[in-house]
Amino acid sequence: MRRFWKEVTTEQTSFGHAVRLDGRPVKTPTRNELALPTRRLAEAVVAEWEAVSETIDPALMPMTGFANAAIDRIAPDRAGFVASIAAYGESDLLCYRAEAGEPLAERQAVLWDPWLDWARNRYDVGFILVEGIMHQPQPEATLATLRAAVGARGTFELAAMAKLAHLSGSLILTLAVVERAGDVQDIWYAACLDELWQEELWGADHWAQKNRSDREGEFMAAVRFLKLLRTQT
Repeated sequence: MRRFWKEVTTEQTSFGHAVRLDGRPVKTPTRNELALPTRRLAEAVVAEWEAVSETIDPALMPMTGFANAAIDRIAPDRAGFVASIAAYGESDLLCYRAEAGEPLAERQAVLWDPWLDWARNRYDVGFILVEGIMHQPQPEATLATLRAAVGARGTFELAAMAKLAHLSGSLILTLAVVERAGDVQDIWYAACLDELWQEELWGADHWAQKNRSDREGEFMAAVRFLKLLRTQT
């Protein structure tokens, strides 16, 4: 779609802060009204539409993208999305370690154990740690508790959480972001530990670094989306 509008505004409606282009409602891909739950998030979405020069590029409009996903995909199927996000807890990155005694295992313990300890204390759950990549089921009580923690989140939060879980491979790290349990840059570093370790051993690859940088941008966009949701005005 090419830019046709001159003015981007918001209007308070029964659905929330609705975005308007020259007074006309913006529609999501499935033709729902694009309305945001907080003023700050609406302002961020407005800024993305104002920044369009000639043609819409969804890659440059992440706040709009998360909002569209929440409205079009998650709201009609909350249970399905909760289950898909919670499923990352069944094979959480933080539970799969290098063999004991290896330098990588020591690094993993330093960077990952604090997040596991946080989750144990926060949710009163236990985890089974595995050496290698063979799947090991986690305790059902743990999975049920973490599933409930995901299910307690709002529809718009789930949109960001789906991205965080996909990029990190960890439900624990995703919940740590949502709960503001630590510095998000540290959380991202923990998610990238294995590939950063390989980089230390074998040297940096330009395309691998670019890919990681792109993924970090997506991760931080999801973090920003969550932050904008926290001001309930």
